[in-house]
Amino acid sequence: MNSFEQINIGDTLGPLELFVSKDQCRAYARTMGMGEGAGRFTDDEAARKEGLPGMIIPGNMSLGLVSKLVTDWIGSSNAWLTRMSTTYRVPVQPDRTVTIHGFITNKNPEDRTAEIDVWMENEESERLVTGTATVEFRK
Repeated sequence: MNSFEQINIGDTLGPLELFVSKDQCRAYARTMGMGEGAGRFTDDEAARKEGLPGMIIPGNMSLGLVSKLVTDWIGSSNAWLTRMSTTYRVPVQPDRTVTIHGFITNKNPEDRTAEIDVWMENEESERLVTGTATVEFRK
C-alpha cells in the first residue's frame, strides 16, 4: 500500500477472488460455535427447510472476507483498519467464487483517514455484501 500522501479518491483495491468451500464454511461455523444450532451454515437440507437455496456463509465470515481486502491492502504499512460496516444484501453461498472490490471514496487530511467502499459479488456480478471501511494512517 501507499502512504496517506500517495493515495487518491478513486484509487481501487483488489479485486480479490476467493473460493469458499462448504467444508471451510462448516469449519468456521463449528469454530464459532454455530454448528449444531445453525444448520443453514452446515447443511444444504437444513438451509432449504428455512427457505434458503442451500448452505450459506455466516455473516461474520463474509465480514472477515471483505475485511481481508482492506487488511491485505494495508499490508505492513503504518495504517490500520479502524471501522468496518457491512450490509448483507443476498445470502452468500459456499462452493462458489466470490470477488471482493473496493475503492477510496474520501480522504481526510485532518485525521489522516481514508473511507473505502467495499463489496463482494458473485460470479454473476451480483453484489452480495456491501460496506464501508475507515483506515487511519499514522504519521
